[in-house]
Amino acid sequence: MKFKAADIAQLLQGTVKGDANVEVSTLSKIEEGKEGSISFLANPKYENFIYTTQASIVIVSKDFVATDSISSTLIVVEDAYQAFTQLLQHYNTIKNNKVGIEEYSKIDSSAELGKDIYVGSFSYIGANVSIGDNVKIYPNVSIGDNVTIESNTVLHSGVQVYEGCKIGKNCIIHSNVVIGSDGFGFAPTADGSFEKIPQIGNVVIEDNVEVGSGSTIDRATMGSTIIKKGVKLDNQIQVAHNVQIGENTVIASQSGIAGSTKIGRNCMIGGQVGIVGHLTIGDFVQIQAQSGVNADVESKSQLYGSPAIDASSFRKSYVHFRKFPEIVKRIDKLEKENKQK
Repeated sequence: MKFKAADIAQLLQGTVKGDANVEVSTLSKIEEGKEGSISFLANPKYENFIYTTQASIVIVSKDFVATDSISSTLIVVEDAYQAFTQLLQHYNTIKNNKVGIEEYSKIDSSAELGKDIYVGSFSYIGANVSIGDNVKIYPNVSIGDNVTIESNTVLHSGVQVYEGCKIGKNCIIHSNVVIGSDGFGFAPTADGSFEKIPQIGNVVIEDNVEVGSGSTIDRATMGSTIIKKGVKLDNQIQVAHNVQIGENTVIASQSGIAGSTKIGRNCMIGGQVGIVGHLTIGDFVQIQAQSGVNADVESKSQLYGSPAIDASSFRKSYVHFRKFPEIVKRIDKLEKENKQK
């Protein structure tokens, strides 16, 4: 697909300086720009590239003042970075705007399908499923019975959605995510073995949630595992049964949350964080990477370490910890001197 500078400027509410009819078909970094590509300049340290780039179009902020000749057509906007982000979003929407049901997919006759949906080959949609408008289901996706997926949501290849789960509007579920697998529930028996506890709940994912590749969100034992609106989960995250994650919380890769823990809104949780079960974590909490949380956390706390403590206290303690061998030697010396007295 090709786009003219004039059309891009109209989309971004900018003005064209140069050839309004020049066309581009791809995006590029400014230092790697080639003919037929569009780039942007937002960071002043990259300004030297605007005078040498081969990009056909460059987006610049209105406060940019050139100090040398520029061969590219410029689109002048209020904020170049925000404008380029808007352009990326528009480009991604067009690129992924597939419509239709491909051969070899299987859709139960009782399923309700919205307008302009896409279902890729070898995907399965079970009984009594409800699919909203403009939903994109890529190849090899499996959707169990009685699932609801609302409008403008995307399920990438390999996603598995178990029966009874609900996914809201404008969600992105990346490849190989599993939603609604059984929670890890087993009861010990007299002979030392474990008996499986049926997991009869579901998973509810609200609007504007993104779940990274390879993540797993377990169904509740009873009730729902709930991912509130605006949550962003990185790749390879484990969310156990009956967990609740509050609005606009972000969690980095390889973190694990044990059963029935409740996490508040607008939290930031680093990679490889482990959180034990049945805890309550407040709002606006920040947990550093590789921390282990084993107690309730008050709102606006900042934690670090395993077991996690106040981040400032951890850093101060670590200074002493690094000197621990020296401190031990000093104590031993003092004890010997004291005995000699």
